[in-house]
Amino acid sequence: MTKQRDENEKEERVVLMDGVLEGMPLFAKELIAGGVAGGFAKTAVAPLELIKILFQTRQAEFRSLGLSGSFTKIAKTEGALGFFRGNGASVVRIVPYAALHFMAYEEYRRWIIQSIPGVGRGPVLDLVAGSFAGGTAVLFTYPLDLVRTKLAYQVVGSQKLNVQGPATGEQFYKGIRDCFSKTYKKAGIRGLYRGVAPSLYGIFPYAGLKFYFYEKMKSHVPQERRKSIAVKLACGSVAGLLGQTFTYPLDVVRRQMQVQRLSASSSSHEMKGTLDTLVMIVQRHGWKQLFSGLSLNYLKVVPSVAIGFTVYDLMKSYLRVPSRDEAVVEVVTSRRNSKPSSLHS
Repeated sequence: MTKQRDENEKEERVVLMDGVLEGMPLFAKELIAGGVAGGFAKTAVAPLELIKILFQTRQAEFRSLGLSGSFTKIAKTEGALGFFRGNGASVVRIVPYAALHFMAYEEYRRWIIQSIPGVGRGPVLDLVAGSFAGGTAVLFTYPLDLVRTKLAYQVVGSQKLNVQGPATGEQFYKGIRDCFSKTYKKAGIRGLYRGVAPSLYGIFPYAGLKFYFYEKMKSHVPQERRKSIAVKLACGSVAGLLGQTFTYPLDVVRRQMQVQRLSASSSSHEMKGTLDTLVMIVQRHGWKQLFSGLSLNYLKVVPSVAIGFTVYDLMKSYLRVPSRDEAVVEVVTSRRNSKPSSLHS
């Protein structure tokens, strides 16, 4: 009797879930799939992301230690949880960012197909749609990226090793909310968007190239093998690496602009804009500094982009998102069906 009741309850839950999925708008499914993919990917590479930011912004302290030395330093001063410092802000940022990025990419792609008759559906379309989707996502979520960088920058315990930390007199942030509050009080909205220009300069080509290379490589894979997780991981990894290589210097500039108010060296020579920051980095540290942490970033990008694309595709399958061509037809059909009702209302 109990077994039969459990089976009935299980069937009811399945029916309820089916009803929820059937009634959920397409864009909502894409938002959920993108958000889950972003959260999984970002958490998986959080320790490498932390080290990369420290290499970019506190090179005198951490680059001399090297990769293994930096890991050892953080482990001694903060323990295992230290590797995830700022990851809360990172996940809080990446979930809406990835959700908006993937959803906007799909929406821009459908809009271009519907608005421009005869447009090709190859990788060039993915390049354009991905670029605009990346810019859209950055504009909505940039303050969270700024907070994540500031929290990662202030590694606790530097004093124990007699290494200079942030500028003397600069108060440490206690968490995400505290960092938001202090940044806003000090510099207003402009402070929360400090460094957004190089982010936009970089995300347009990076996001576009990432989708371009991903779809381009998949187009060379036999149709029957495209659903393979191994194929998705391989295509996503290479796509992330190629896209990141072309745009990495702008990422370094963005990080420097974000933390310049925390840096003791910037107190007398404040960096103004993107170009001034770029020139200053080259003059002070040489052009190689523009690629500081790139090798480590490769280690991060490979699993991050690969996991992101793979989990996104798996979530779309779980949420029963139709294929892209079917989705275009579905959206067009639903809009046509909605027109008569709007006229009679």
